[in-house]
Amino acid sequence: MSIFDYGFKGSIYEMVAHAGPMGKVVLLILMLFSIISWAIIIKKIRILRQARKETEKFYEAYSKKGNLANIFSVGKNLKNSPVAKLFVAGYNELVTSVKSSAAGGQPPEGKKVVIESLDNIGRILSQTTLQEITRLEKSLTFLATTGSTAPFIGLFGTVWGVMTSFQGIGAKGSASISVVAPGISEALIATAAGLAAAVPAVIFYNHFVNRVRVTANEMDNFTLDFLLLIEKNFVKK
Repeated sequence: MSIFDYGFKGSIYEMVAHAGPMGKVVLLILMLFSIISWAIIIKKIRILRQARKETEKFYEAYSKKGNLANIFSVGKNLKNSPVAKLFVAGYNELVTSVKSSAAGGQPPEGKKVVIESLDNIGRILSQTTLQEITRLEKSLTFLATTGSTAPFIGLFGTVWGVMTSFQGIGAKGSASISVVAPGISEALIATAAGLAAAVPAVIFYNHFVNRVRVTANEMDNFTLDFLLLIEKNFVKK
């Protein structure tokens, strides 16, 4: 008695096991797409969640509008917060500008030191924003690729399976349901597998893109606020 006699007869397991070589290749490809997609999804969820927590912690320190050096000491330890890294990059450039403008290179802790313009700081903030957005968008292309190609890969497997089924019908000279149904059901598994891989990828891709867009807007708003703060306290009038 085979394993299929113990409840596996007609199951998905049996249909996959009896699929042809091309069908198994298609299912293997879709399985790899799905595994990689879920690995990316889980990783992105963790990254964005950690970024949100650290950003809230940074805003808590920044909202007090205290000494910039103290805010810097908090921000440099928040490695996952795009806004904190933006501040750190801007503060480092501010220190460099102050050292270039003031003899003795005093740190930017008050109104005693001034800088010529905000051009360099603004440029650094723009570069940092681009780097952080690129980091957050990393691997999202794969989710988009999975969402757009997996259904077609599954459809290819289905079409191939249907072709094989019709070849079998021609060889047996019979088109009864008992002859057609097994081959068609095996072929349709590829379409189901393609949709199973594509749907989560599309859902989470759209979710992550929206989160990255919100983060980008947040960084733009912070850039304006930070530049205004520097202009108010450190730029020559």
